[in-house]
Amino acid sequence: MSTLTSPGPLISARKKKIPQLTPKILASAAVVIAAAAFVLKYVFRYYLNYNEAAFTQGAPNYWLMRGWLLVHISGGMVALLTGPWQFWTGFRVRYARLHRWTGRLFLCGVAFGCVGAIRMAIATAFGWAFGFSLFMLAVAWATTAGMAYYAILKRQVAIHKEWMARAYVVTFAFVTFRVLNNYYPANHLQPAGDRAVTLAWASWVVPLLALEVILQLRRMRSPASSAR
Repeated sequence: MSTLTSPGPLISARKKKIPQLTPKILASAAVVIAAAAFVLKYVFRYYLNYNEAAFTQGAPNYWLMRGWLLVHISGGMVALLTGPWQFWTGFRVRYARLHRWTGRLFLCGVAFGCVGAIRMAIATAFGWAFGFSLFMLAVAWATTAGMAYYAILKRQVAIHKEWMARAYVVTFAFVTFRVLNNYYPANHLQPAGDRAVTLAWASWVVPLLALEVILQLRRMRSPASSAR
């Protein structure tokens, strides 16, 4: 009789696990879709329309700084598309070597994206306030990715995961900014300059704060934390 009833707990455990995984899968799919849509709409246009008219639609000086702009958006695109793979546990466990290489690609993308962003921030045509917000975004981007890399060098896997999550939240700020700036209701806020500066900060500071609350709540609820 024990052999007949033993599958029961296993089946119930699987049923409990499925609802927990579903929100994670849906959230991951939403992030990947949003990242891919951003790349197709806002990044590829510069490659497909390599001319002065297309570049100056983004900003008056984009054509003059097209080299730095392409460095920035190319690095950001690599980081944006390789980042989600770092959080897929099944992929990380099955393909550990590939996981490490995608991690290296992510870091390289961040490095190139930051270099381009800093140069674009210094010479922005949208005013010093927007330039400073872009510069600080690049600093946060480099810092979070650098901390993730340093943590894994020290074999601090749990800390590495947390900093990678922070780094991708900052990476995703480019998508968040476009969504808030171009689509209702934020796109109705005036003047446009104030809107752009506000959203440049809000696109990464607010999500990073929310992530930090989640990480700290998870840490406080862990058995190891309560045991202390």
